[in-house]
Amino acid sequence: MSAPRVGSIDRAAALLLDSGFVALTGAGMSTDSGIPDYRGPGAVNRTPMTYAEFVSGPRARQRYWARSFVGWTRMRDADPNPGHVALARLQQGGVCRGLVTQNVDGLHERAGSPSVIALHGRLADVVCLDCGTVSPRRDLQRRMETINPGWLERQVAPAEDRPDGDVEIADTGGFHVPACETCGGVLKPDVVYFGESVPKPRVQRCYDLVDTAPALLVLGSSLTVMSGLRFVRHAAKTGTPVVIVNRGETRGDPLATLALHHGTSEFLASLLAQASDPVARTA
Repeated sequence: MSAPRVGSIDRAAALLLDSGFVALTGAGMSTDSGIPDYRGPGAVNRTPMTYAEFVSGPRARQRYWARSFVGWTRMRDADPNPGHVALARLQQGGVCRGLVTQNVDGLHERAGSPSVIALHGRLADVVCLDCGTVSPRRDLQRRMETINPGWLERQVAPAEDRPDGDVEIADTGGFHVPACETCGGVLKPDVVYFGESVPKPRVQRCYDLVDTAPALLVLGSSLTVMSGLRFVRHAAKTGTPVVIVNRGETRGDPLATLALHHGTSEFLASLLAQASDPVARTA
């Protein structure tokens, strides 16, 4: 498929607003909310914990939960940015006909998006690996505060935020990790770790949504991993127009009808303005 490497906002708006679109969002969507990403321009090289490492033993889980205990409040308190709000309004108005996000921060929901498929789950939930019980992360946070008094106060050095809601802490020894209140089993964030597979029914829901899409709009994803790239490949294979908006080049650019190396908040604000003023769009 021959496609221009870089398109314009006006060309993208004409394509997307005439018939509507389904959106696929990635970490670049949330950087304007202060949440760092793994692969965007200027991103610090970070290695996320894998599923195999998390289940390898108590020490790895202690390291994860100690860091997450400090970092989760920062992600919990992050506010949706203008891009989240604009996309929610486009969805409420029927221009955006569906939303799949690779992000686990829950900011689309908080911005008012009425329907979101969280491809990789949500950090706001915790799952027991033994009995499958799902519970709110806020409850676990309170339990960790109770059994680890003074832990936050002892973190005197500034902690570097990581994309998955945890922080860099050198010494996590002595941190106590709660067990599942239902069965005493191992608790894990209800998100898809590196090395895990997205549940097949959830993947199929995404394919079904892409199949109904007049166009697919990718926002803030490098499409480095197959988790998101597969939907771009599927759309391109079936002849669905693909528009990619990202600050840097992506793995999906060669498949795109239009690729814009642009910030998502600015792009969506412009798209919303044109959707709200069709006279200006056709002028």
